[in-house]
Amino acid sequence: MISVAIVEDEKFYNNTLKRLLDIHKEFVCIAQLYTGSDALVQLPSLRPDVVLMDLHLQDHTGSAIIKQLKDQLPETSFVVITSFEDDEKVYESFRAGAVGYLIKGESMENIVKAIHDAFNGGVPMSNAIAQKVVRFFRDQETKPNKSMGLSKTEQQVLELLAKGQQYKEIAYSKNVSVETVKKHISNIYRKLGVGNKVEAINFLRQNS
Repeated sequence: MISVAIVEDEKFYNNTLKRLLDIHKEFVCIAQLYTGSDALVQLPSLRPDVVLMDLHLQDHTGSAIIKQLKDQLPETSFVVITSFEDDEKVYESFRAGAVGYLIKGESMENIVKAIHDAFNGGVPMSNAIAQKVVRFFRDQETKPNKSMGLSKTEQQVLELLAKGQQYKEIAYSKNVSVETVKKHISNIYRKLGVGNKVEAINFLRQNS
């Protein structure tokens, strides 16, 4: 069972997400929260596997909540669900510690897949957001290369990780084993001085 908490101040959409979770037996909804204050108080004790987080609550921003809770909930994956697509909101969310970014209006099937992906170490994104990330890396090709001490292969692995690919997908695209991918990622973390994939992706964006 994957435990999921919903933080969304729009009651109708909050309930829509709850109904979605209820019809999939692999999920259990352990909280429906409507304010940032409730999220800050309740999530640390609930320790959900995945949090579906709205960005603009009445009392807090979703990115601020994620940033405050990330250290307390290192095993929790925060997936933003919002109507905002601008670059600043996207990168602010990932810098705060979100592992995924979905646009409201995504199909229920895609939301279900996103929860699974986040739980399994992926970086789920709506197509429009994924295109922004791809453009970001393409733009970097026209700038002086700052490898940050990474080998060419490690740089490629990090870019694939940032695009939302899971370990097995990276292994397939690079024609290597999953264990080899894990070794590359371990080397990336060590060279960049980071502890997880979100920090590695943020480091890349901030230093490119």
